[in-house]
Amino acid sequence: MAVEHNMQSSTIVDVLEKVLDKGVVIAGDITVGIADIELITIKIRLIVASVDKAKEIGLDWWESDPYLSSKAIDHNTKAIEQENKELRERLQALENKLETK
Repeated sequence: MAVEHNMQSSTIVDVLEKVLDKGVVIAGDITVGIADIELITIKIRLIVASVDKAKEIGLDWWESDPYLSSKAIDHNTKAIEQENKELRERLQALENKLETK
């Protein structure tokens, strides 16, 4: 009589594929203190997921980071130019008010 064992073996590729498909969140806090006085708190959040999964859950910060995306530079430049224009207009309006007083 032979005994059969059903053993599943996962390669690192299989595990990585599952992790990237589903995503993994690792979270933790590190607190440094002396005599019950909290000096520093470091919050660590790590998400490991595929780009598609990250976008699916609303994480796409790299698209607006100018160090990681050339599109972000154009977007940020336009936003800064618009903000500068609005600030100049506000400054002009304030100067006009001061001149009329």
